[in-house]
Amino acid sequence: MTLEGRGLVCDYGATRALDGVDVSARGGETLAVFGPNGAGKTTLLKVLGGERTPDRGRVLFGGAPVPGAGYEWRAQSGLVSHRTGLYQRLTVLENLRFFAGLRGLAPDRYALASALSRVGAEDTGDVQVRLLSRGQRQRAALARLLLHDPRAVFLDEPFTGLDPAGVASLEAVLRDLARRGRIVVLTTHDVARGLALAERFVVLRGGRVAQAGAADPGRAGQVAAAFGGGAVAEAAA
Repeated sequence: MTLEGRGLVCDYGATRALDGVDVSARGGETLAVFGPNGAGKTTLLKVLGGERTPDRGRVLFGGAPVPGAGYEWRAQSGLVSHRTGLYQRLTVLENLRFFAGLRGLAPDRYALASALSRVGAEDTGDVQVRLLSRGQRQRAALARLLLHDPRAVFLDEPFTGLDPAGVASLEAVLRDLARRGRIVVLTTHDVARGLALAERFVVLRGGRVAQAGAADPGRAGQVAAAFGGGAVAEAAA
């Protein structure tokens, strides 16, 4: 099971967010996406996850084209971005029930509590989202994603706002997803942590691939240096 983006181009008016990006990730593998602000990381996640149709290029899953922004693919994937999309005046459990219903699911309270427990948020179920910290909201959004057991998971800066316990919970969830053959694609500014979690990485700069290769935490400095300059290169394994 492989997810591929081939020749992806995305424009926002006169701004080109992605400029011919090729990227791939396999089942059971985590792909870390690095780059400075404005490099195109969030746009890439939206395109791969079906939230945004590329202006040119294709997304393939298992070799078959994925319809841009199509329901079929979005039903098999899940995206957690900076904006969690949770309803502020509903409790966490009410949010989970609502979004599960949109996917045709009717989880009981045990299933909901289990999803929250997996991300270390079991004590937030009856709390309104507006009363949660940034990190707690991030955990609730991740629990929502886990409910429909997606085949591909996309996370945009998932560690933002998490305390050490939250980081540990998230890392455990991501490793469990990979062990179960899911595709995990995440963006993060924490290069060392991303390389420790991932099997492969890609660096975007100016909407293009600046570097790609096998993930190795010992090369964090080399990878971070690709943010600021240098030719497109395949990093040594």
